[in-house]
Amino acid sequence: MATLLHIDSSVFPTEASASRAVTEAFRKHWEEQHPQGKVVYRDLAAEPVAHITADAHLAGFVPESAHTPGQAAAFAERVKLIEELEQADAILIGAPMYNYTIPSTLKAWLDNVILIGRTAGENPSAKGTPVTVVASRGGSYAPGTPREGYEYVQNYLEAILADGLGLDLEFIVPELTMASQNPAMADLIPLAEASRDRAFEAAATRARKLAERVAA
Repeated sequence: MATLLHIDSSVFPTEASASRAVTEAFRKHWEEQHPQGKVVYRDLAAEPVAHITADAHLAGFVPESAHTPGQAAAFAERVKLIEELEQADAILIGAPMYNYTIPSTLKAWLDNVILIGRTAGENPSAKGTPVTVVASRGGSYAPGTPREGYEYVQNYLEAILADGLGLDLEFIVPELTMASQNPAMADLIPLAEASRDRAFEAAATRARKLAERVAA
């Protein structure tokens, strides 16, 4: 039975969120291929995980037998998140760009699941697991655009997810999502609509391909 770990971090509901709309489409296609499968869903906006604390951090470098009560409690919460990552056959993350980077709630989740000697390091425990990141943004930060240098979502997540955790990473990037709401971007609406359509198509294709890969 295939397991999909689905994480959303947009503060907006699906009808107002490009990242949620695309992750929802991905999940729909995934579930069509795996009707008996399991989806572990975390909405980090509705139920944020705890930001990393000294106890939670230090517990990762101390034998469990030596944990203080505070370290034991904090580390137990980290382990839950880590095990969800390790047990997933595929991972889906909605990562909208807020102020040029990812939401703080998603950063908190990452801080909890990154554990040197387990999920990160020489032999990451989830190495090779496919992860799809829907990196939506209101403008465009693609190579050659005026704000190319402000792209801190894909660069950061590639360093963490691919290089750090050893995951098999692919991005889906719906861009110019504010075009229909910002009069100054009105001329970009056709490009925004095309980007949206490509994102939904990519989500369907990626979901089906991963479903076939897991089944094999």
